[in-house]
Amino acid sequence: MADTNEFAVNDMTCNHCVGTVRKALEEALPGADIAVDLASHKVRFNGDRAKGEAAIREAGYTPEAA
Repeated sequence: MADTNEFAVNDMTCNHCVGTVRKALEEALPGADIAVDLASHKVRFNGDRAKGEAAIREAGYTPEAA
């Protein structure tokens, strides 16, 4: 079972941001279980933490340890 990772992404401000972050993670981590919550600014996913963090950054957002 893959580890679950969580980041706070406080610069997600709208549903477009949520979609952008989700798409970036889906492309970087195919088949990963991904949860993106705008209200709490939290992103959770299973799989490679470094790849997920890099995908969020490449999408233009700032992941912080949650």
